[in-house]
Amino acid sequence: MMDYVQLIIQPQMLVTMAAAVAAFATVLTIAMPILDRDRLNHRMRAMATERDKMRAARLAELKVSGDGGRLRQDARGIVRKIVDRLDLRSKFETEEVKQKLKMAGMRGQAPLYGYVFFRLIMPPIVGIAGLLYVFVIAKPDEFTPMMKFGIPAGAVGLGFYLPNMFIENLIQRRQQSLKDAFPDALDMLLICVQSGMSVEAAFGRVAKEVGNQSIELAEEFTLTTAELAYLPERRLAYENLGSRTGLEGIKSVATALVQAESYGTPVGQALRVMAKENRDLRITEAEKKAAALPPKLTVPMIVFFLPVLFVVLIGPAGMTISNL
Repeated sequence: MMDYVQLIIQPQMLVTMAAAVAAFATVLTIAMPILDRDRLNHRMRAMATERDKMRAARLAELKVSGDGGRLRQDARGIVRKIVDRLDLRSKFETEEVKQKLKMAGMRGQAPLYGYVFFRLIMPPIVGIAGLLYVFVIAKPDEFTPMMKFGIPAGAVGLGFYLPNMFIENLIQRRQQSLKDAFPDALDMLLICVQSGMSVEAAFGRVAKEVGNQSIELAEEFTLTTAELAYLPERRLAYENLGSRTGLEGIKSVATALVQAESYGTPVGQALRVMAKENRDLRITEAEKKAAALPPKLTVPMIVFFLPVLFVVLIGPAGMTISNL
C-alpha cells in the first residue's frame, strides 16, 4: 500500500495527473456546447410525443372496444422482462415513487422499469465492489473481522439507496432550474394574458420563449398546454403542474389559477398578484444568501488569508532578526 502512495506522490506522477485533468477539462469545455446544442429541440419533441400519447389515451378511453377501451402497453426489452418475471413492480412501485419520478422529469413506463431494475441489481453490485476492496485491492490484514463483514454489508445498504439518491439529486437540480426561471416566465405569462391571448396560447408562447433559460420549465409549460387541451377539466392541468414541480411558488400560482377558473375572477389579476409575490420571494432569497456570506467567509479567511498576511508582515522582521 505504501508503494502505491509513494508512486502517486512523485512529482512526475503529479504533473502527469494534472496534465491529464487539464486535457480532460479542455475537451469537456469544447464538447459540452456541441452536445448541449440540441437539448431544447429534443425536449420539445419529447413533449410533443407525450401530447400525442395523451391524446391517444384520451381517445382510447372514449372508444368502446372488446377489452374495455383501454390501450394495452406491451413491455419490451430485457429490463422489463426481468421486472415482470420477478413481479418487482408490486414490491417497489408506489405513488411516492411515481411522484418522485415525475418531479425528476422522468415520465412513462421506461423510467419506472429502470428504477425498479436498478433497485434490484445495485445492492449486489456495490456489495461485490466492497468485497473486492476488502480482499483484493486492500490488504485483508489491515481490517478486523468486524470490518471485513461491515464494509460489504454497508456497501449493500448503500447500493439499495443509490437509485433514490440519484433521483433526489435530479429533483433538486430540476427544481433549482425551475425556481430560477419561474418569476420571469410568470411575468411573460402575465403579459401574454393581458394582451388578449388565451391561457393555453399563453402557456405555449411562454414555453417557447423560456426554453433558452430553462429547458425544464419549457417542458413543464408545454405539457401543461397539452393537458389544458385534452384533460376534461382545466383544474386538473393546473394541479398537475404544481404536483410535478413540487415547488411552493408554482403550487401557489396553480391554486390561484384554479380559483380564478372556479370563481370567474380575471386571470390577469391573479397572475399579477402572484408575479409580484414571486419577485419579492426571489429578492428575499437573494438577501438571505447575501446575509449568509460573511459567516461562510470567516473560515476561509482564517485558514488562507491570515497566515499569508502574517508571513508578509512578520517575515521581513524574522529574516532581519535571524541575520543578526
